[in-house]
Amino acid sequence: MTNPMNHTRQYRTRRFLNWFPLGLTYATFYMGRYNLNVAGKTMMDYFHLSKAEFGIIATAGFWTYALSVAFNGPLADRIGGKKAILVGAAGAAALNLVIGVLFLNGWQTKLILGMSLLYAANQYFQSFGALSVVKVNAPWFHVKERGMFGGIFGVMISSGYFLAMTVGGWILAYLPWYYVFLIPSGAIAVMFAVDFFLVKDTPGEAGFKDFNTGDASSRDADKDKPVDLNHLVRRVFTNPVIITLAVSEFCTGFVRQGLMLWFIPFLGEVHKIEHGSSLFTMATSGVTVGGIAGGMLCGYLSDRCFESRRPPVAFIFYLGQIVSLYILGRTASPFAASFMVGVCCMWIFGVHGMLTGTASMDFGGTKAASTVTGLLDGVQYLASGLTGFFMGSLLDKFGWNSWTYMLMPFSLIGAMLMLRLWNETPLKNTAAPEAMEAHRPLVEEEV
Repeated sequence: MTNPMNHTRQYRTRRFLNWFPLGLTYATFYMGRYNLNVAGKTMMDYFHLSKAEFGIIATAGFWTYALSVAFNGPLADRIGGKKAILVGAAGAAALNLVIGVLFLNGWQTKLILGMSLLYAANQYFQSFGALSVVKVNAPWFHVKERGMFGGIFGVMISSGYFLAMTVGGWILAYLPWYYVFLIPSGAIAVMFAVDFFLVKDTPGEAGFKDFNTGDASSRDADKDKPVDLNHLVRRVFTNPVIITLAVSEFCTGFVRQGLMLWFIPFLGEVHKIEHGSSLFTMATSGVTVGGIAGGMLCGYLSDRCFESRRPPVAFIFYLGQIVSLYILGRTASPFAASFMVGVCCMWIFGVHGMLTGTASMDFGGTKAASTVTGLLDGVQYLASGLTGFFMGSLLDKFGWNSWTYMLMPFSLIGAMLMLRLWNETPLKNTAAPEAMEAHRPLVEEEV
């Protein structure tokens, strides 16, 4: 990775010790969130649930996340990203532990209602994840570095999918199925302790000088004052660029969760691919590999080919989604279907990391980063809720031949929205300020 802002090695090392634990924490959040996805077919078979009934549980979680992330975004902007990630980790670890223990003790009665409530509570605490990561990292990265950070964010997401899908598949193959809730609980608890000791909200708290990040907050006269509601409303909810990004993330949410919630049942029922098999591992590992490739490629193209503009890259990746989803839905080959899951994820996660992880920092600015992330993530999960009960009902009625055709129109709409934002940047009419002098630890300056 190049060093366009002339950061010192000490600064970059300390920044790594900040974002890497946060990224691992977010990955364990995914392990404790998408365990429902990986256990979906097992639960439907074991408890004799229809796709619509299982979809009720998923929808309850998705819509709780959508409401929570919109509320918790401004909260994280006020209390800081570190406190927010610790609250989220504590709650997610506790809820996964409760769910696992209940199934361990033979829980059978009022399963749909009880699991919907517990999964919804888990999703409330999960909603602190992306908000916290973006909030903490916004003061540490200049806008010219954030395309690559968007790629890093995509890698962290993909690592979470590896823990949830691939490792979760191994858990289901070799351990009682409810361990897909118990093991993530322990992993999240470990990362809570790591974050408590390592994460700092700003460079200043870690002994370095804070600097002008060149984002939408950089010209604010009051950029060093605590965030307030008036600022958030003015910065976020009246900004046409952010509103357009939110609509595009609605489309991303429908495509992303429409794939992730149902691809394991699809592979099992259509292609007879079982948990722990080589083709299952190919598909679930493909989620990780494809997500990493998409995230890094998206960040590289944005920073190096489009002058840190995000919409042109997102447009290309939305078109890639359409082609890959069509192939996934039409192929008769189990090998090709398993492979195409990862290809689809490359295009989908590239867009998701670019918009939620990077554009949110750019257009929200350092002060409103969590609020914008909350808005984008919230509308994404509002759409995700439709992929639960609603899509499950359609799949019960029309079968798997209709599955990917439900997703492709949303990719097309997302692409059209990116054309509207093609030349947008956070400081469109002025040159983004350069970073201040190279960072040195304060203790060195005092010597």
